Amino acid sequence: MNSRERILGRVRRALADVPRDDGPYEQAVPRDYVREHGDRSAEQTVELLAENLADYRAIVHRTDAEGLAGLLAGLLDKRGSASVLVPPGLDSAWLERTGVTRVADRAESTPGELDRVDSVVTACAVAIAETGTIVLDGSPDQGRRRITLVPDHHICVVRVPGQVVSSVPQGLERLDPARPLTWISGPSATSDIELDRVEGVHGPRTLEVILVTGDGPGAQGRIEST
Repeated sequence: MNSRERILGRVRRALADVPRDDGPYEQAVPRDYVREHGDRSAEQTVELLAENLADYRAIVHRTDAEGLAGLLAGLLDKRGSASVLVPPGLDSAWLERTGVTRVADRAESTPGELDRVDSVVTACAVAIAETGTIVLDGSPDQGRRRITLVPDHHICVVRVPGQVVSSVPQGLERLDPARPLTWISGPSATSDIELDRVEGVHGPRTLEVILVTGDGPGAQGRIEST
């Protein structure tokens, strides 16, 4: 008896008492767990997201759509960025107020080339308030996964309240599991056995999140951190 036959034999024995007409797994397992903790308004959900993002040491900014371009220009200037990596589907109006050199997201880019880029600006797929998590799914306005893992500075734009949900179950409903999902809870960080925290080991050292209300591109914004 080879390994395959041994494993299949164990599976058959485990299923020996299961009726052949038993329902599918998704129906057999109860899904009556709590979908969110507490009853919050949309505004309160956004506030919880901002609070948890800041708790994870992300830098949170707020603006409306008219102020987004000015805010992004101010953040890149404050950072001293000379280059910014841009996903192919990012709204060009977002960066219209900055003269920083734009680097395209290219399949042939090497890790070394990406490492020399000062900043990256992306949108997101969804943001989860209860965990302070931003999820990217590789859509055109977010680009390939590696462009948000190699550069040291990531600015992520979240449209509120439309892209914000309370809980992980609600977030999963908006995501396609077949896409390359990147879940981000604060800047990259790890700690050794003595609990010394080190940031930037396997991702950006600095994560800035812009919570944007409204629909239009725009004019000069202001930097306002929570």
